[in-house]
Amino acid sequence: MTDLFSPTAVGRLALPHRIALAPLTRNRAGDGGVPTDLNVEYYRQRASAALIITEGTQPSAVGQGYLGTPGLHTDAQVAGWRRVADAVHGEGGRVVAQLMHVGRLAHPDNKGGLESVAPSALAAPGEMVTATGKQPHPVPRALETDELAGVAAEFADAARRAVEAGLDGVELHAANGYLLHQFLAPNSNLRTDGYGGSPEARARFVVEVVQATAAAIGADRVGIRISPAHDVQGTLEPDPADVAATYGALVDAIAPLGLAYLHVLADVSLPLVQELRHRFGGPLVGNDGFGSVTSRESAARLVEEDLVDVVAVGRLFLANPDLPERWRTGAPLNEPDSRTFYGGGAEGYTDYPSLAATA
Repeated sequence: MTDLFSPTAVGRLALPHRIALAPLTRNRAGDGGVPTDLNVEYYRQRASAALIITEGTQPSAVGQGYLGTPGLHTDAQVAGWRRVADAVHGEGGRVVAQLMHVGRLAHPDNKGGLESVAPSALAAPGEMVTATGKQPHPVPRALETDELAGVAAEFADAARRAVEAGLDGVELHAANGYLLHQFLAPNSNLRTDGYGGSPEARARFVVEVVQATAAAIGADRVGIRISPAHDVQGTLEPDPADVAATYGALVDAIAPLGLAYLHVLADVSLPLVQELRHRFGGPLVGNDGFGSVTSRESAARLVEEDLVDVVAVGRLFLANPDLPERWRTGAPLNEPDSRTFYGGGAEGYTDYPSLAATA
């Protein structure tokens, strides 16, 4: 029986076990979206993960949403990520950058006054945290048809920069209500130009981003994250038949490329997820779904029951930098402190003790 600690592979990467660090926004990047000494240490500490998937990283200045998030569109950012890659590789780890363009989930105050763009000119509900407090999301500008190839090229260029920095690849963030997900969902994509209206048309731009990125750095360096019917941050997919058709069209179009993995944020036991996995034909990364803390027992079950190939773990990995060893040996766990999840300094970021430090 395959178990949590058996080796596997995603794309060109050989993984020593199946416990990955899930992408976790921490809002601690330096000025200009450049990774700092603190970020280098954070990722170095977690290098025992089978695979580190970094926090959401904007592929362009326009793509930034939150304060203190890193980018991959300037030379200074590449230099910062090179230090992260070197630190992780120095500990024997593997790391890919999650490329996250937030689309309409943004505010100009967080990105030097730049406008927000989206599939359609529809404001996201809710508010964005800015340096001066919470402000409503503004109405974004709908991207023109002839702009879309340029946005896809921004993802591809950021992927090239990731490889230049020594990172092992990228994950395209097409989940959680951000730009690529906004194209997939019928309530945030009202386009009539061939990129909206039907499930296949709504999937088209995401397919083109995947194709451009795979052409830039090789498909075996590229993963993609989706969250079918997650219904989060105002991006809603209420019709099960439409969800199945949309994500089926997406997966069928990208499957021939031979991507490194498909990462699904949902209950992976759902028939839709397993059908998409079968149609994708490559490794599946997943966990118990949003809102559930994945335990050692549940992670082991997901692998043993062949529901996933790799388990993405968030909060427990945040608090336990050596989580794979703790799970392997049955050692006690540190408890994550939700007060320090977003922003701040070393507290709740790099000061969780390792087993070695407590021995």
